[in-house]
Amino acid sequence: MAKGPEQIFSRKNNERLRELLATILSQDMNDPRLEFVTVTSVDTAPDARSARVYVSSDPQRYQEILEGLKSAHGRIQNLLGHSLGWKYTPELDYVIDQSIDTAEAINETLQSIGKKSDEDS
Repeated sequence: MAKGPEQIFSRKNNERLRELLATILSQDMNDPRLEFVTVTSVDTAPDARSARVYVSSDPQRYQEILEGLKSAHGRIQNLLGHSLGWKYTPELDYVIDQSIDTAEAINETLQSIGKKSDEDS
């Protein structure tokens, strides 16, 4: 299925936002709670006034990361607005991306099944 101009524009916006946020978090934030946070993806609303930001890190730090992001919200918004140059800066909503954790759990399960199968042979 072909993608319309809106989808292509949105994908480009999402990637640009992801890159800018990753740079802001890694270079402009001094909060230790935000160290080693990966911005895995961004979903921008069609009107570009809001964006859901998916972040990942060590599972034991999820709550700490969300608290750090909440604390730094204003500064992140300000830096992002200056970097973007858009008429509006999207309001950011942070979500923990647990897809990596899920993939690791599935991989571990498959490996343990494979080891058990080898032992039974």
